[in-house]
Amino acid sequence: MSLLVAIYSGDRSVRDAVKSAIGTRVAPDLPDLDIREFATRDALRAALDARPFDLAILDAETTPAGGMGVCHELKDELDAPPDVVLLVARPQDSWLAAWSNAEAVSMLPVDPLTLGSTVAQVLRARLAGHETQLGTDEPVVVGGSSRH
Repeated sequence: MSLLVAIYSGDRSVRDAVKSAIGTRVAPDLPDLDIREFATRDALRAALDARPFDLAILDAETTPAGGMGVCHELKDELDAPPDVVLLVARPQDSWLAAWSNAEAVSMLPVDPLTLGSTVAQVLRARLAGHETQLGTDEPVVVGGSSRH
């Protein structure tokens, strides 16, 4: 068994950093990861419409369709949406991440330890059948500074 993971960012360097941070097995107690990369919202959506994914890691800074809006859309429109980890550039974006119904956030630029730990937490909760979701009062764990 492997877990199907989507990485969405218009920036190849962000996709590469995410892949490097989580590898093909984010933790010894979790199954292997089958990673698919998407640079556009349309390609991501077509893949998610075709089959269920376990996790989506979405770059909130992608334009024109940012990860927060895409996450909100997926949670509203898919019967079985993936859990979502949003990559955000500013701690102030935590309330928008909560609005999007994401399960977790991680800061940009990608911090391999923070992102790996966050992804492992979300996947463990999913496999255990627990729901996780950000609250609007939850702070973003800062893993780095803005890439801007």
